[in-house]
Amino acid sequence: MPSELKPSIPIARPFLTQREHDLVREVLDSGQLAEGSYVRQFEEAFGAAQGLPYVVATNNGTAALHAALLAVGVRPGDKVLTTPFTFVATANAVLYCGARPVFADVSPATGNLDPQAVEEALRADPAIRYLLVVHLYGLAAPMPELMELARRYELTVVEDCAQAHLASIDGQPVGSFGRAAAFSFYATKNLTTGEGGCVASTDPEVAERARLAAHHGQTGHYFHETLGFNYRMTNVAAAIGLGQLERLEAMTEVRRANAAYYDATLAGHSLQVPVAPPGYRHVYHQYTLRVPGPDDQRRDRLAAYLKEEGIGAAVHYPRPLTRQPSLAGRFDVAGGGELPAAEELAAQVLSIPVHPLVGPEERERVAEAILRWEEEDLR
Repeated sequence: MPSELKPSIPIARPFLTQREHDLVREVLDSGQLAEGSYVRQFEEAFGAAQGLPYVVATNNGTAALHAALLAVGVRPGDKVLTTPFTFVATANAVLYCGARPVFADVSPATGNLDPQAVEEALRADPAIRYLLVVHLYGLAAPMPELMELARRYELTVVEDCAQAHLASIDGQPVGSFGRAAAFSFYATKNLTTGEGGCVASTDPEVAERARLAAHHGQTGHYFHETLGFNYRMTNVAAAIGLGQLERLEAMTEVRRANAAYYDATLAGHSLQVPVAPPGYRHVYHQYTLRVPGPDDQRRDRLAAYLKEEGIGAAVHYPRPLTRQPSLAGRFDVAGGGELPAAEELAAQVLSIPVHPLVGPEERERVAEAILRWEEEDLR
């Protein structure tokens, strides 16, 4: 079949069933479209699934991250150490608090924060009091090492778990290491509510402060104790999430099975497959290859070839946050140094379809196309 007639394989696609439709119709029929009982049910169900006792649902992941930072005490003038290799929302949430992001370099193997770079940053700038850790692509950051640094340098840790639902280290779920965590339920995430997010914590006081931040600072009927925001999730969004939660573990295992197939098929070639240290449960929000080569265009040539074959591919992320115009002049780089790993990853990473609607035939087609391109490219 000519490539132009092949059905496309998108890089991401929400996996919705009749169950989500039925739950949304229940909400529509009830007339209670804004925040209500479905939101509370979703908070409890997500907390149980993720192993976190306190959950505050929000209208998106960025709002959750902002509320989480406020809840742990980030204030104007504070410095927050984080990664430059992430979606811009991570840094934006710091700036929303009036604080200043400080970037440390990442591990070239995983794209997550490099503990050695983090320690060098902390030695260079004793004013840093917060650490914002991103679990990139569905792989937990090295939390044992990072939490030890947090203890030694007296840091408060917040986890950005937007891409890491059900990820864990030796059975301990992401979101349970720091004082607060933020999750995203955007349309392409491992669990979706359309748009949505939540703050999660093991500390009830942190969760309560996050709820105040997300609910106009309201503690009673038209009584507003603190300045807050309107970050509330709707019942409609929560209904979608409740349906998703019933299948989250199963959907995660499909992602992991697809990733295992790619690992077995693509490992040992000129492309580098993702790694997961022993004991780390990778949940593959993205399956992201590294495409090294003699020039900076090799990754882009592969992406163009896959597009011609009707296969979705995407670059997450094409530039470190230090090269985002919107952040110019609003951040520091740890020690004033360079970020070579983040720069190299930005030039080489390419994500391929791994979502639960990718079946055996689709993943075989993806892998075969990549190997076919590689053979031509290396001639």
